[in-house]
Amino acid sequence: MAVGGDGRSKGAGSVLAERLNHLFANMHPPGAPYTNSFVAEEISGGAAEYGGVKVTEQYLSMLRNGRRTNPSPELLRALAKFFAVPVGYLLGDLSQPQAARVEEEVRFLAAMRDQRVRAIALRSVGLPPEVQDSLTTIISQFRQQMNLPADRPEQGDPGGDQHGG
Repeated sequence: MAVGGDGRSKGAGSVLAERLNHLFANMHPPGAPYTNSFVAEEISGGAAEYGGVKVTEQYLSMLRNGRRTNPSPELLRALAKFFAVPVGYLLGDLSQPQAARVEEEVRFLAAMRDQRVRAIALRSVGLPPEVQDSLTTIISQFRQQMNLPADRPEQGDPGGDQHGG
């Protein structure tokens, strides 16, 4: 019962809090990130869509700051559905490659909110693979010249499979 007294309770809560905060910061439409109030209203008001779960903005705040670490399975399912991620991601139950894939998808969706990034991606559609590879090389060179981190495929994905999902 001692939250933080043993490493497991604190660890489970910190994984949930960390991942919720990551989703709140990155999984939103263009504009400002979601607020606890907005997410609570959407979940609580969408009775059929979210299984009739009710949640308050205060409870979401406690989950996000690690003061509450054991939400009901129904609330976890509702949060996962709201953010379009597997429940296992919120719980820290996914393997490292699975969690990395979810986080890559979150990064992709966040990047696609930028109109210029979206325009570059859409303009490459239909180009032959070798031309797309050349564009990737050019972008990598620009990133290197600007001292930005290389955007390389996730470890364990040597082919850089961008078609998975």
